[in-house]
Amino acid sequence: MRAKVYIETYGCQMNVADTEVIFAILGKEGYERTEDMSEADVIMANTCSVRDNAEQRIRGRIEVFNQVRKGRPGVLVGILGCMAERLKEELLATGKVDVVAGPDAYRTLPALLAAAASGTPQINVELSRSETYADIDPVRLDKGGVSAFISIMRGCNNVCSYCVVPYTRGAERSRDAHSIVREACDVFHRGYREVTLLGQNVDSYHWEDISFARLLAMVADISPLLRVRFATSNPYDLTDEVLETMASRENICKHIHLPFQSGSDRILEKMRRRNTREGYLERVAKIRSLMPECGITTDVIAGFCSETEEDHQDTLSLMEEVGFDWAFMFQYSERPGTLAARKYPDDVPPEVKTRRLNEIIDLQNRRSLDRYRERIGKRLTVLVEGPSKRGGQLCGRSSDNKMCVFPDGGQKPGEYVDVLVDSCTSATLICTLC
Repeated sequence: MRAKVYIETYGCQMNVADTEVIFAILGKEGYERTEDMSEADVIMANTCSVRDNAEQRIRGRIEVFNQVRKGRPGVLVGILGCMAERLKEELLATGKVDVVAGPDAYRTLPALLAAAASGTPQINVELSRSETYADIDPVRLDKGGVSAFISIMRGCNNVCSYCVVPYTRGAERSRDAHSIVREACDVFHRGYREVTLLGQNVDSYHWEDISFARLLAMVADISPLLRVRFATSNPYDLTDEVLETMASRENICKHIHLPFQSGSDRILEKMRRRNTREGYLERVAKIRSLMPECGITTDVIAGFCSETEEDHQDTLSLMEEVGFDWAFMFQYSERPGTLAARKYPDDVPPEVKTRRLNEIIDLQNRRSLDRYRERIGKRLTVLVEGPSKRGGQLCGRSSDNKMCVFPDGGQKPGEYVDVLVDSCTSATLICTLC
């Protein structure tokens, strides 16, 4: 019988793409994917280390995995990804983990699992300057077969002071552009109608003489029926060429995730973000001059080291001025090994962080509702994803990445449908069919 593998995936879209690569690598060696942990011979978590609570959640899952193992001796437990890279031997020392593999070590997983099965815990957390998994045909996790993630680069060279990613994913390297286009062609011919190009900082993509703007055009030109999205952008690197390419092609979705983190220049400098408040607002103005209805989402951190009430008000005022469609909002979480952890005390009291985060959330909820209300009365083209949680309804996303719910008219996942926006919440557009 083929050994069965169960994997839980945490964190960013890149981790989802990596899990698809892992299943492909293990599948070639005879392993079979299962979604039922109770029947698995190998139980693994593909992990995130961006915030402490993400790691604490994984520690809890390790305990659950070991409860399963108690009932089924011989089951192997593995920790993969960023947490594996950051904690390394510390995970093996718990005696509850058999395999530890970092983001650049997935090709060695079959050998690591085989060796661990003999009773010797295994670890490979060596980072690479060349690994992109460009030759791997991922096992897609999207059961609906509508949207696919395609990793175009790995690692990050920005070294923002608060961020652990450069230490867990290594130096930046771009993938062969032709392999990206081939993968996008393949998923399109298999029925997928949307691809998301992934990288820690997609705007710094560069392979031979191909920039990110040119890569975007190459993928978009596969077919007008293939929607193209990307994440994540850095305001410092987002070029006019990228924006002009987006504006020139209808099938490049009009949505940009553009983290700003703080509205205070003093805090941005301590974060080593390279851009300024003024520079960020200039990029937003450029986006809206070329694509007036482009959706803009963001990341924001509350309570970074030494943040004052004035700094916090700068963040709120930037959010008010931009009017983001949505935001990922977090309290600052000190990550061991980062420049901020080594250089700056985490000196904003927890209760102050919580209060500031709540103010950020309240403001964003209001501005999200404003942005969604602007779509009422407009006609949108939506890519059908499948049934909505509302009975008798379907759901899908518009080009600017807004979730739309509309009556089930017999459309299938992967089809396009025109809808008219009748009403909204702060996170959903309620529509009728045109």
